[in-house]
Amino acid sequence: MISDTIIQLVEQYGYLAFFLAFSLGPFGIPVPNEVTILTGGILSNTGVLDPWITYIFIFIGLLTAITISYFAGRILGKNISIRFQNNRHFQKAEKIFKQRGDLAMCLGAFIPLVRYIIPLVVGLKGVQFKKFALISFSSVFVWTVLFFTAGRYLGEIVF
Repeated sequence: MISDTIIQLVEQYGYLAFFLAFSLGPFGIPVPNEVTILTGGILSNTGVLDPWITYIFIFIGLLTAITISYFAGRILGKNISIRFQNNRHFQKAEKIFKQRGDLAMCLGAFIPLVRYIIPLVVGLKGVQFKKFALISFSSVFVWTVLFFTAGRYLGEIVF
């Protein structure tokens, strides 16, 4: 079970496991963010982990991942666009951004996989980092608070 894997990683690496899961998740670690953040909330609710430290590692990890994705789009530009042009997730993210613009940056954080691809597209389109950070970081904050809080309350029910 995925949550058991997360618990084992936390036992081995501590809070760093959350940072690594979120910052490296889009680059090869196949652990769903939703399960990871809910597990973090549940473990912090039971007293196994400090809720503030757990949340901060999750939040900073996700900010790191989307920032790397944004700058990959800015720096690598057309090379990335050509490489991923047939990828359905990339096509979906491009379509959402083209249709919704700033709203796509906001809502992208709430859609699995798209949350990492939208920043890439935003970087490709040349959106200023300041605008990207303001919109995307705020959305990531809302998403992480919602899911972490849900995990904490779910923890009361489960335990």
